[in-house]
Amino acid sequence: MSTAAPAAFADTAVPDKTTASAAAPASAAAPASAPRLVGHTAWHRAFLASLTRPNADPPGANDWNCKLTEKHPRPVVLIHGTWENAYNNWSELSPRLKAEGYCVFALNYGADIGDVIKGKRSIPQSAKEVATFVERVRTRMSQNNQNGERVQVDLVGHSQGGGILPRYYLKFEGGANAENPEANAVNHLVGISPSNHGTTMMGLATIAKKLGLLAPVAKFGGQALADQTIGSAVNRELDAGGDTMPGVTYTTLVTRFDEVVTPYDRQYIHDSGPTNRVKNITLQDVCAKDHTDHIGSSYDPIAIAQVLKALDPSYKEKPQDRCRFVPPVIS
Repeated sequence: MSTAAPAAFADTAVPDKTTASAAAPASAAAPASAPRLVGHTAWHRAFLASLTRPNADPPGANDWNCKLTEKHPRPVVLIHGTWENAYNNWSELSPRLKAEGYCVFALNYGADIGDVIKGKRSIPQSAKEVATFVERVRTRMSQNNQNGERVQVDLVGHSQGGGILPRYYLKFEGGANAENPEANAVNHLVGISPSNHGTTMMGLATIAKKLGLLAPVAKFGGQALADQTIGSAVNRELDAGGDTMPGVTYTTLVTRFDEVVTPYDRQYIHDSGPTNRVKNITLQDVCAKDHTDHIGSSYDPIAIAQVLKALDPSYKEKPQDRCRFVPPVIS
């Protein structure tokens, strides 16, 4: 795996050495010259590129020799969404983060190695995979640190990967420590189009429930689909006691044109305590011309700028300066 970010986000692909991101041992140093896919600036192009390399790391991610800096003292872990994979979800954001000086990591989860469509297994199952990967990253980054201190991570996720899944990991799989927040594994969760409180899927999930079709759909498309519907057992368990965990900061990036997590306002996080550690951002409040939808949101210029600002409040570029017309569906 390459240890350097590409100079530009080209739309051409080169051969890569495909391994499952979550399976890379923390103690193993990847070859510095291994060829890999280069980045894309649109989801559909990244998806097509990932069809023959479904386990590819996004450019800039999973450099296990990366060293944290004073400016960016925490590694960033990227968590893809349902029916996506690490490459097609993060082909633009990952190299951008790497170019900004972050240590970036991305896992594939919720499916067998070789499956293009990932993130299908139940939320509790996938949360265990996230926990294993995050601990691997923390261990390696702590080893790379000169002081050897145990590091926290920042999580950036899309859809399932920015909402219900990391929140389940925080609450039930060791991501946060309610008794001792200083021992949290996670500092900040940034969710792009996050499925935080279930979805009607524009009414389709509601109809499927009424017709008794949700279980067959989940059997075909993965239990993660059923787990993310409004009122699911997983959602009820997760939401009991409030949305947030002590010591964790939350940012949601939501588009009003989301056609997958609906109604869109179910994506917002509500602070469970008095600490004011939640920021809900609607992309159209920043740029009215931005019509990005669910799939395109992880490639959206405003969303990417907001991620950079959330991770580093001193980031100089103003998200509104990237305002331009972004169409839905093909964004």
